Amino acid sequence: MKKPQIRILDAKGSFESIGFLHGKKFAEEIQHYVQERVALVASGTWSGKQMNESDIIDLAASMIPEHQNFDSQLFAEMNALAEGANISTAEAIIVGGFTDFVDTVRTATGGETPPELHEDDCTAVLVPNTRSNGKGFLAQTWDMHDTATDHVLLLRIEPDDCPPALIFTTTGCLGQIGMNSRGVAVGINNLTSNTGKVGVVWPTVVRSMLRQESATNALHVLSEAKLAGAHNYLVLDSKGIGFNVEAMPNTQIVTELGLAPIVHTNHAVSPQAQEEEADRPPDLLANSTLRLARGNELLEEGVIDFERLVKLTADDEAICRKPEPPHRIESSGAAIMRPETGDFWACWGQPSHNDYELVSWQHD
Repeated sequence: MKKPQIRILDAKGSFESIGFLHGKKFAEEIQHYVQERVALVASGTWSGKQMNESDIIDLAASMIPEHQNFDSQLFAEMNALAEGANISTAEAIIVGGFTDFVDTVRTATGGETPPELHEDDCTAVLVPNTRSNGKGFLAQTWDMHDTATDHVLLLRIEPDDCPPALIFTTTGCLGQIGMNSRGVAVGINNLTSNTGKVGVVWPTVVRSMLRQESATNALHVLSEAKLAGAHNYLVLDSKGIGFNVEAMPNTQIVTELGLAPIVHTNHAVSPQAQEEEADRPPDLLANSTLRLARGNELLEEGVIDFERLVKLTADDEAICRKPEPPHRIESSGAAIMRPETGDFWACWGQPSHNDYELVSWQHD
């Protein structure tokens, strides 16, 4: 028996109305998620050093001006989400951009990367037009601690002054993976930095990139961001122009998509990014290395189509994660996007156990 399809929330109008609807509709769920995330930081899990809750909120609050200055409209959406969910703006930064926030916490407290770290461990690929019958793909799993799976949903938004977008995310988060109606797709892998700072967390950056009309413009948005923590960003547009960016708080290494697919997991591969990379638990680093090798193996030759990417994300040998102790990481969902055609397929939960759904741009 198949698990439920991914939940879809439709919203249109101003950024404030989009944010308020998201917050109001999922208020209790967002509040619960905030409590879980703040407790993880307070205990030292993820952040590496115990903190009291008031100091955690104060640190997040110090990041508010950075978000307001970076993109005032998305800041308005985040504020409206917070109001609808009855949480503070600082708490919205924590719940939405948690993995970047803990990079900042570790730097502020001098905490070490804890051995029980439960990072999101996504596998993502960029497929060039030359390998996909002229129509490239961006595809990825979204892997996280298994408590996150129930919070996964899809936003179908129509802002007043920028392209409509389909956004894979979790409750309380502006967006994690997505594609807009102009054919700009954005994906991510988490990286771990020892140089986190008071800055902008990654969901705001993803959403701001999705307001653009080309991969080049989206890359410019990323390059101008004062990043709070480390992520790898992937972007592809309808013309087949694509980039992979290992983005640390102080360094961004850009690789342009060429004739071969780009596979990326959860460790930096460029020497420059590695200089800012925090140590990861050995078993998680080994898993990231294994998934990278397996992804490249599965895409080594031949035409890459939707069915082949489904098999990649559902791969039980390495890529589709099952929750096992001590980390309890699983593939909480996945997305496959084809910018030239506007096709967006989303999967809730493990792709090896659940079907992809082709998401319509129109409300059903």
